[in-house]
Parts: sequence; C-alpha cells; structure tokens
Amino acid sequence: MKQLWLFSQINSDLQRVEKELTKFVETDYPILQDSAVHLLAAGGKRLRPAFTLLAGKFYGYSLEKLIPVAMALELIHMSSLVHDDVVDASMTRRGRPTVKANWGNIVSVQTGDYLLAKSLMLISKIDHPEVARILAEISVEMCQGEIQQIKCSFDVEQNIKQYYYRIKRKTALLISACCRLGAIVSGAPRRQVWALGAYGHSLGMAFQIVDDVLDLTAKASEFGKPVGGDLRQGIMTLPMILALKSSTNPAHLKMLLRKVDKTDEEVLETIELINNTGAIDESMHLVDLYVLKAKRHLQDLPKVPTRKALEELAEFIRVRKF
Repeated sequence: MKQLWLFSQINSDLQRVEKELTKFVETDYPILQDSAVHLLAAGGKRLRPAFTLLAGKFYGYSLEKLIPVAMALELIHMSSLVHDDVVDASMTRRGRPTVKANWGNIVSVQTGDYLLAKSLMLISKIDHPEVARILAEISVEMCQGEIQQIKCSFDVEQNIKQYYYRIKRKTALLISACCRLGAIVSGAPRRQVWALGAYGHSLGMAFQIVDDVLDLTAKASEFGKPVGGDLRQGIMTLPMILALKSSTNPAHLKMLLRKVDKTDEEVLETIELINNTGAIDESMHLVDLYVLKAKRHLQDLPKVPTRKALEELAEFIRVRKF
C-alpha cells in the first residue's frame, strides 16, 4: 500500500489482517478461489481495516477482537466493489482487470455474494450485540444508495441534497461504521464512539467527493481506472451539479451529460466544460470543509499519538491522487 507510512502504529497489525483475509477466502472451488484471490491481490487502500484498528487504539486495544471486525468490514466493501463493477461494466480497477473482465458477470456476482456470506460468518462470531445490528443497517443503506444511483442515471436535474444522500450511503456510512465498531469492540465510552463515528462520516463524505473529482481530473495511470467513468455511466457527481449552476451554456452541458453513448471526444469536451466553470475548485472547497469538520470531532478524543494519525489520514484523503 502506497500510504502505509501513515499507519506506523498499525503496520504489522494491518499485515496480519491481510494474511487472515487471504486465508479466510480460500475455498475448494477453483474459479471462486481464483476470483476472490485476484480481488484481494489487487490490494487497494485497506482504509476500512485501518480506520477500525486506529479507532481501537484509543482504548482497550485487542488485535484478536478487532481482526474479525476489520475483516468483515473489508469483505463487505470488497463485495460491493465486485457488484459495482458488474453494474458499471468496469473492466479495470486499481490498474488491473476486474473480476468481471476476467471471469464475466455470473462469476463476479457469485464472488461478491461469497465475500458477503464470508463476512456474515465473521460477524456471527463477534461477541458484541451491537456489531451485527450496525452492520446490517449499514448494508441495507448501502443498497439503497446504489439503487438511488441507478435510478437517477443521466438525470441532469439532480440537486446537491440528492447527491449527498447517495454518497452518504455509498461511502460515508461504512467508513463511519469502521470507526464506531473499532471503538465499540475496544470498550470506548459512548461519547467517544459517537465522536469517532462522526469523524468517519465526515471523512467518508470527503473521500467520495475527492473520488468524484479525480474521475474528472486524474491521470488514469495514478487513478487505477479510466477517467470519465461517471460521465459514461450517467452518474451525476458534485462537480457536474455545480458546473450546471455556473455554466455559461448550461443547455449544451446538459445535452452532453444526458447523452447515453458518449464518444471519447464528447467525454473530453464535457470534462473541459466542467473544469472551465470552476466546479472542481468549488468541490474541493467542500472537501476542505468536511476534512475540517472531521478533525474537529477528534478534539473530543484523548490526545494520544493515534489522534495525530487520524488527523494525517484526513489530510491524505484531501490530497490523494488515487
């Protein structure tokens, strides 16, 4: 992972989570084994396990208690990614072929279902009554967010409130749950559990806005997937919504955003039009506000080295290029 330097307190523990994940997804069915291992080997930022472990560092840190929680959260996330790649017809992720690209839609869906089922096995063994309830509620809301995104494809009349609804359920709630559950399993007081959850929520919102900005501005080699994917799929993101408000020719921009089968030239033209409105800078200003809000929630937590790590993580999410 490129950003492991941020996690100096938990490097070895994250590596342990990685090893346990690899062992846990093993199966006697070769195609399922290959597809699951392929997904794991693609790496990723492993932010969700990192948030879980860091949240646990504030109180009664027990790696043995936290590992099943961190693994379950990452498996839920990975399951959603595999299903997303089917819905979005994505052929690359993190610079590698997706499961869909290598094995097709049927194997992809079953791999996602398998990972979700494996997460349920872990959750059933976690000895804390709130964990299963929180993860069940989050999973339901994540599905609702995805359905909302599909329902609103190519709808250029969406507003910022609808966008926030989607990204809260698509990204922020799971990151918030990582922080909450890491604290809960470690025996944190309820006030601190709330503060860590609020930190995770604000950071999750910032993370998704940055992701949506990168889809329009990043280099494909750094981003790990083709840029302009949201434009091609008709996903209305914050820069697009803001651009429509300040465009000198909103009718033309709407026409391009509505178009289902865009050529590469039309995608590049749309990106240029969005950039010319200042919507990217305005989006990043909102990222800054969410990062500031996240860091303010940390003020309710003990002033220990872990708090500094979470502050640095907030800054990393703001400036990341992948």
